[in-house]
Amino acid sequence: MSDKYDVVVIGSGPAGYVAAIRAAQLGLKTACIEKWKNAEGNGVNGGTCLNVGCIPSKALLDSSFKYHEAAEGLAIHGISTSGVAMDIPAMLERKNKIINQLTGGIVGLFKANGVTALYGTGKLLAGKKVELTDNDGAVSVIDADNVILASGSLPIAIPVAPVDDDLILDSTGALEIGEVPKRLGVIGAGVIGLELGSVWGRLGSKVVLLEALDDFLAIMDKAIAKESKKIFTKQGLDIRLGARVTGTQIKGREVEVTYQTSAGEELKETFDKLIVCVGRRPFTDGLLSADSGVEVDERGSVFVNEFCATNAPGVYAVGDLVRGPMLAHKGSEEGIMVAERIAGHKAQMNYDIVPNVIYTHPEVASVGQTEEQVKAAGEPYNVGVFPFAASGRAMAANDTDGMVKIIAHADTDRIMGCHIVGPSAADLTQQVAIAMEFGSSAEDLGMTVFGHPTLSEAVHEAALAVNGNAIHIPNRKRR
Repeated sequence: MSDKYDVVVIGSGPAGYVAAIRAAQLGLKTACIEKWKNAEGNGVNGGTCLNVGCIPSKALLDSSFKYHEAAEGLAIHGISTSGVAMDIPAMLERKNKIINQLTGGIVGLFKANGVTALYGTGKLLAGKKVELTDNDGAVSVIDADNVILASGSLPIAIPVAPVDDDLILDSTGALEIGEVPKRLGVIGAGVIGLELGSVWGRLGSKVVLLEALDDFLAIMDKAIAKESKKIFTKQGLDIRLGARVTGTQIKGREVEVTYQTSAGEELKETFDKLIVCVGRRPFTDGLLSADSGVEVDERGSVFVNEFCATNAPGVYAVGDLVRGPMLAHKGSEEGIMVAERIAGHKAQMNYDIVPNVIYTHPEVASVGQTEEQVKAAGEPYNVGVFPFAASGRAMAANDTDGMVKIIAHADTDRIMGCHIVGPSAADLTQQVAIAMEFGSSAEDLGMTVFGHPTLSEAVHEAALAVNGNAIHIPNRKRR
């Protein structure tokens, strides 16, 4: 392949395809390489997120929640149902249809913006050259002025629970379970474990989550984590903390799991299916030649500066490959930033305001600092909390679990963090993220007119509560 490109992107997940589109929009001759293949063996864009991550898991979460509501949640509204059943193959077919729509949409976006789509495996060589091994095995070398590495991440495998894609599954295999397991084990009670556990728990599985850490959702604000655990336990998820899995054994069509508690007790549980969800690792396998000049740490993360530039001139890395949380939206914004900087713009990204969401029901979402982080930094702060149990809109929807928590600096009143467990937490948190981006104070949010009745009013009341001015709950005594 003799063509030279201004930008070559390796990977077309949320970080890669967005970077490629933005680069092309800015007039740069751009190519994007993707190794992913669909069931028919054809190259397909979208990476983990669209194919086996964010999108398919949300499709299953939505389908399973609608089933659960129809089967158990409508009587309070005066709606009687009987004989409600879930057609698992139909649920999976719907999920696959959504995937095909969205991945096909990227093809259309590439064409509309002039991005050259290449299918195969990309490898960075020295001097910003990219070796492309296409899906037929043909090898060529592409010259580039700039290279953006966006190859994403893979599920972490653990030796004590080797994935066999039958009884022991990773997060990818868990999206293809063809029938509801009576007993489902999940190793890891983080974001992915909770979401997948919720799907199958709603459909009738007895779900046990084995979490090695003693703290639940350790990355979240402790008050929100505590409230979330209470809600999920009430829903039937059996969350066992301080439970380190030490071994698994296949016995017929069952998996026997041995785990050790924090107290040193050894216990066993037997499951019909076991999902391993202990995190993800950067996917750098075969990505870099030894002389590429790009440095990688012991975890496989690519070293970059605040603008996602590697130590190799003209080479950038974005998304799950680099430091920070592995979030699709974080990667997308990094991709845009890098494309704009290559084009000569002074783009930057505010890493302090990256929302984090768990798409259970209720959702759990956060942006900014937790109370524990603020306290550890020695900053003076005030907290405002408002429960959804006091929200008229939440009551009308029979969706009152959870609360909104806002943290603001005690001297400047600047919002430092927002943490929500409750209905539409992801969208509500985004409202506060916008406010934080503009340096808003809790008073600014408190002075903003919110529509009534809305779930957003819980954000409004929490902002008022920061300074002891909440209307619809008694105010806490100020410190």
